[in-house]
Amino acid sequence: MSGTLHRYTAFTTTPKGGNPAGVWIGDALPAVAQMQRIATQVGYSETAFVAPAEGFARTVRYYSPEKEFDFCGHATIASGVVLGQSCGAGEYRFATNVGDVPVAVRQRNGQWEAALTSVTPRHEPPPAGLLGDALAALEWSESDLDPSIPAVRAYAGVWHLVIAARTDERLAALDYDFDRLKALMRAEGLATLQLIWRERPDLFHSRNPFPVGGVVEDPATGSGAAALGGYLRDAGLIKAPASIVILQGETMGRPSRLDVAIPVSGGIVVSGNAVPMES
Repeated sequence: MSGTLHRYTAFTTTPKGGNPAGVWIGDALPAVAQMQRIATQVGYSETAFVAPAEGFARTVRYYSPEKEFDFCGHATIASGVVLGQSCGAGEYRFATNVGDVPVAVRQRNGQWEAALTSVTPRHEPPPAGLLGDALAALEWSESDLDPSIPAVRAYAGVWHLVIAARTDERLAALDYDFDRLKALMRAEGLATLQLIWRERPDLFHSRNPFPVGGVVEDPATGSGAAALGGYLRDAGLIKAPASIVILQGETMGRPSRLDVAIPVSGGIVVSGNAVPMES
């Protein structure tokens, strides 16, 4: 199966920032084993496979180095920018495992950007024992948590465990048991932990352990940003319509900016830039 592989980094305007993603585009999707092999060889947290090679309606699948995921935000942003640069600006429609995801692509101020609209988000209390087990793997305690943003399981294509830290110092000092957290997340069907600290009502900082994808930490997590936006709205923690900014990847040396628009109802809009990786 022939196709072209692009290497881009999303939620940044510089190759040294953001979250790298592979974007494979061809006339038809490769076989499952081949997609997994390509994603493993690429080695980024996610590689998106996009087909067909032309048109505004595309089928998209997402693979980490270890397994397929139903949805990935940063690879969607990267794919949107690649399509914009090669096929033109406009609204693309990605048929994913979780449903159709509109991706609006445009060029502004000399930079390409894409905005995805997530599937309808939802959230729920974590099942008994999950929060305690996650805190143990993180070596955090209950006193480290911000009580104004209770921990939840949140969904906007994939599930995340949202945990809010009381201070920026607690978020900055992230050093967790990789194997223990990976086993827990696999058992609970979690894509990442969305660890956040709220600096002000419209500005959040995030760190996202991603051991189930074979990656210690994600520098930018679009699906997590959408899940957080939906949780804040639906739990009444923010008055919609609203906009927030999430800064991620700062402590990793790959700073990322995720702009999140939270409408009164429906999917959450997550936007950002993407640029080619340095060769």
